[in-house]
Amino acid sequence: MHSVVCIKQVPDSAQIRVHPVTNTIMRQGVPAIINPYDLFALEEALRLKDKHGGRVTVITMGPPQAEAALRKALSYGADEIILVTDKAFAGADTLATSFALASAIRKIHESHPVTLVFTGKQTIDGDTAQVGPGIATRMELQLLTYVSRINELDEAAGRITVERRAEGGVQLLKTALPCLVTMLEGTNEMRRGNLPDQLRAARHELTRWDRVAAGIEDVTKIGLKGSPTVVNKVFTPSPRAEKAEMVTVASGRPADLAIELIARLGQRFPVVEAELARRAA
Repeated sequence: MHSVVCIKQVPDSAQIRVHPVTNTIMRQGVPAIINPYDLFALEEALRLKDKHGGRVTVITMGPPQAEAALRKALSYGADEIILVTDKAFAGADTLATSFALASAIRKIHESHPVTLVFTGKQTIDGDTAQVGPGIATRMELQLLTYVSRINELDEAAGRITVERRAEGGVQLLKTALPCLVTMLEGTNEMRRGNLPDQLRAARHELTRWDRVAAGIEDVTKIGLKGSPTVVNKVFTPSPRAEKAEMVTVASGRPADLAIELIARLGQRFPVVEAELARRAA
C-alpha cells in the first residue's frame, strides 16, 4: 500500500498580521508550521502503514523553505519527501495548485502505484478546502471529504469504508480504491518522532522537482497564468464594540440554557421571534 500525503507550510495563524497599507499578509518574522489539518492526514497515513505495511510519501508545493516542513514529516515516520518548487508556480491559487500537485502525484504513481492520497480538510491560511477535491477531480479519483475515521481498508478487494462527519450526523461511506481522503481535525493524535527517524530526517536527501520534473508541460495551468482567483482585499475585521455576555441558568442543564438563550435572542431581535412564532403556528 502506498499513501501520498499532501501538506502545506503555513504561517502560524496565532501570530499573523496584515499590512496596513497593502492589505497583504505579512509573513516576515512569523513562524512557519505544517498546516495543522495536514498533520491529521499524515498521522492517519502512518497508522495505515503500521497496520498494513507499505510506504508513505509526503509532498508539498512551495518555496525552498518548505523543506523544513517536509523534514518534520519525515521525522514522524514518512518514507519519502518531495518538494515541488519552481518560480513558475508563484502566485498559484487553489486551481493551479491542485493541477501542479496532481501532475506530481501522477509522476510518483509511475514508479510507486498510489493507493490513497491524503490531505487535511483545509488550510488555516486559505480556508478554502478546495485543493484536495481539485486533485481528486484532476486525477479522476474517488473523493471522501471530512473523514473522521477509516473503518476498513481492503487493498486486495480495492475498497475502503470510512465515517464522514456531516451536518446532523455521521455518514458511513464505502468506495473503491484508489481514492483521495481529506481528514478532519481531532481524528487522531499525532505521534512523536523517534530518535532514529529524527536522525534520518536530518540526513535524508530531499527530492526537489521543478515544473519539468513534475511532468508539467502546459504552463498556462500553473502559477498566476493558471489562477483565475483575484484577491481584491485582505483586512483585519474591526473589533465589535458590543461586549460578550455570559448566560447561565441555575439548573446548569443544557436544555434550560438553550431555552434561556433563545428567550434573550427573542427579546433582542423581535422580528426573528415573530418569524419563529409564525412558522410554529
